Amino acid sequence: MHVVFDAESLLGFLAGLDGVYDAPPPLGDPVDLLAHGLQCAAVLRDERPDDLGLQLAGLVHDIGHAVGDDPDHARVGADVVRPVLGARVAGLVALHVPAKRYLASTEPDYGLSEASRLSLARQGSAMTGEEQERFLAHPAAADAVTLRRADEAAKIVGRRVPGLDVWAPRLRTYASGV
Repeated sequence: MHVVFDAESLLGFLAGLDGVYDAPPPLGDPVDLLAHGLQCAAVLRDERPDDLGLQLAGLVHDIGHAVGDDPDHARVGADVVRPVLGARVAGLVALHVPAKRYLASTEPDYGLSEASRLSLARQGSAMTGEEQERFLAHPAAADAVTLRRADEAAKIVGRRVPGLDVWAPRLRTYASGV
């Protein structure tokens, strides 16, 4: 597993995701992991401008795809970012897949991309009623659902959003308070 020790190593790892995809086409998303994270963070900045932790969770939520072969990319990603960005951001990263499973089970018209539909089966499919109750009992469930909706909206090829140079000082500031 790739280990990040500080904000600078995390930023360097994120910069290296330019041109790295979650899965080879046609199984993966149409944008690379860096563009996807930047789009997700931008969507969350627009929706929740006062919640930098949630925005940063959007930036890093799929980092686990680039770390290794573990199919549980959300848990792996949470473990990678926890030392730098803390428990809240790591928790949201870990919950973005359960949030997808929750939305797939509660909203029949929830618009998953083709890649997300394919990965849903590998991630446990839609939640059962009991799983929904456990998910909703988590204090960060609502934020995880917000993150997941932004995740799905952040797959547009060519979309112009602020780059890593804009997010770097925000990430450094947030990490310094963890």
